[in-house]
Amino acid sequence: MKNQKLFKTNAAVSIILIIGFLLTSIFSYKANYKASLDNIEQVSSLTSEGIYYQMRTIFAKPVNVSLTMAHDSLLIEHLSDRASREDSGRYEKKTMDYLRSYQEKYKYDSVFLVSASTKKYYSFNGLDRTLDKGNPENQWYYDILKSKSEYTIKVDNDEVKGADNKITVFINCKIQDSGGKVIGVVGVGMRVDSLKKILQKYEKESEIGAYFLDDEGIIQISTAYTGYEKTDWFKIRGNEHIRDKILGWKKETSDLDIWTKQSKDGVGKSFISTRYIPELSWHLVIEQKTGKLIDEMKQEIYGSIFMIIAIILAVLFIITSVIKNFNSQLTYLMTEKQTLFKKVTEQLYENIYELNISKNCPAGKSTERYFESLGAGDIPYDQGLRVIAEKQIKEEFRDGYVNTFTPENVLREYKNGNHHLQYDFMISEDGAHYFWMRIDAYTFLSSEDKCIHMFTYTKNIDEDKKRALQMTKRAETDEMTGFYTRAAAERCIGKVLSENEDAMYAFFLFDIDNFKQANDRFGHVFGDMAIKEFTAVIRGHFRENDILGRIGGDEFAAFLPAENLETVEAKATEISLSLSRTFTDGVSSWKMSASIGVAVAPRDGKDFVSLYKNADAALYETKQRGKNGYTISGRL
Repeated sequence: MKNQKLFKTNAAVSIILIIGFLLTSIFSYKANYKASLDNIEQVSSLTSEGIYYQMRTIFAKPVNVSLTMAHDSLLIEHLSDRASREDSGRYEKKTMDYLRSYQEKYKYDSVFLVSASTKKYYSFNGLDRTLDKGNPENQWYYDILKSKSEYTIKVDNDEVKGADNKITVFINCKIQDSGGKVIGVVGVGMRVDSLKKILQKYEKESEIGAYFLDDEGIIQISTAYTGYEKTDWFKIRGNEHIRDKILGWKKETSDLDIWTKQSKDGVGKSFISTRYIPELSWHLVIEQKTGKLIDEMKQEIYGSIFMIIAIILAVLFIITSVIKNFNSQLTYLMTEKQTLFKKVTEQLYENIYELNISKNCPAGKSTERYFESLGAGDIPYDQGLRVIAEKQIKEEFRDGYVNTFTPENVLREYKNGNHHLQYDFMISEDGAHYFWMRIDAYTFLSSEDKCIHMFTYTKNIDEDKKRALQMTKRAETDEMTGFYTRAAAERCIGKVLSENEDAMYAFFLFDIDNFKQANDRFGHVFGDMAIKEFTAVIRGHFRENDILGRIGGDEFAAFLPAENLETVEAKATEISLSLSRTFTDGVSSWKMSASIGVAVAPRDGKDFVSLYKNADAALYETKQRGKNGYTISGRL
């Protein structure tokens, strides 16, 4: 009887344990599954951002180098010089020397030039081939002639002798004469293998797939494909249903996040994060699958169930040990993924806080203590946000900080499908010394209280931010002169004009007189030294906040506020006299001077193009009068 009761008791306890374990495992599986999906979204978004900024940095320099060559007045004059074409050997050598100087300086795998009049393709090793229109391999050249863009980016095989047809990313820029006619194409190329290695590193570290697609969905760069094969990503991944959504996303400041259905290879659905890169006209797509994660979680649950049942059937008299083992396995299943995620985030971020956005208050003891330490412990979260901004954040970033993380904005973004907010700002811990900080905030619907919660992760990005700002400045600055590049100068001037439409500004355009003669007579090294002195003189006549830019090879611009036309003319006279001098490198001497054209805003235009056009016409008038002087637009 006693044994029968013990058997019944043990059987009842075993059944209860088994049922309880199964139910708990199911709930645990769902909770862990959701947490893992959130982890996938966060890792994919962070990986997308890392690749995005690294690729923009990598492509900025070759694009600027190609544009600089395309606007080089010496190259334009060389392509337009018919007399030199009669001596093909001399013409070819001069072209090769020009291209080789850029290849040796920047170490690009390809530096090339195509003459529109002869269709001849030159590399830094000399004449390579003629681009016949009927050859499909030459279609890229005829496509860029028809394109409205100043430059295009093309992934293709390098047909130059000795290049072994290696797959290369080419930057192709149109060269136009003064009348706007295309007279050639120039550019540089980088081997795609170096870019593949960067993607391989990210794929290995984050277990994702990374792809760069053009506006037609063709893979331009990935670890397995290039644009040369013309592989359609949507077809091979079975994602035709999201083609329009991804290719239609043109916001460069935020990601588009999509969960797809069952993947084509049958290993679970995938999370896709995409961002548009306007400089390349490419879409960065990050894909992470869930099949492996689901299989691992199922195996863990099946193994645990089998072990618990075996222990209960074999050793019913040690119920306490079975319960402890069960609790241990359950705890392992529930916390393994959370512990791993917490470890990774603690390595990446300095502080993690949780907020209840729906109730406008902190959530959790550590967050409450943080608000109390700043004197915001007994007030609603939105008011505390403003207290923190006043006490720690640099003034110019306060409004952006508050507007980004107010409950109203967080709830609005969540409703629109954006669960990730980010803001970079400068913060101080002592009120005197500021450093760069980044907050990544992720919103979610809490299953416990049915409220919208937000996790905020703070990270010190001072070194990364300063490095990025320095790299941006370097990409926008002409290496020889320290002036802005043409594109950067045009952007800065346009910004000032749009913000102050009725203010008076002077736009100076400088051209070194007879500079080609100096180059031909004394060599390019002498010419480079002359340019450096020329620009140093210009810089000495302008203030630190005035905008100075290198528009072409020997053409420069200056933009500054003006009080009246008298001060503009006085400045032009002063600079013209100062630039008229004898330059020497210690061995040779050359009489240097400048032809100057001046346009005045808003009289001569309210945008860069109008001011440049009028200043260029005034400069032309100066040259017609014999050079070495200036002309102010409107007084021609």
